[in-house]
Amino acid sequence: MSNLQDIERAVSQLSPEELAAFRVWFAEFDAEIWDQQFEEDVAAGRLDDLAKRALQHLREGRCTDL
Repeated sequence: MSNLQDIERAVSQLSPEELAAFRVWFAEFDAEIWDQQFEEDVAAGRLDDLAKRALQHLREGRCTDL
């Protein structure tokens, strides 16, 4: 049995209340991992070209207000 299968089985056996709490925990956990990856990408300069293009589009009036 794989670790993932063990987790899937455990999650499928949670009560509705436990599942709701797990969803909240997992959303926060996943967001933190994403934030860490984003910060690493920014620090490494991996987003520099995208930022330059976005700023160029802004200067050219190719952006719309949200």
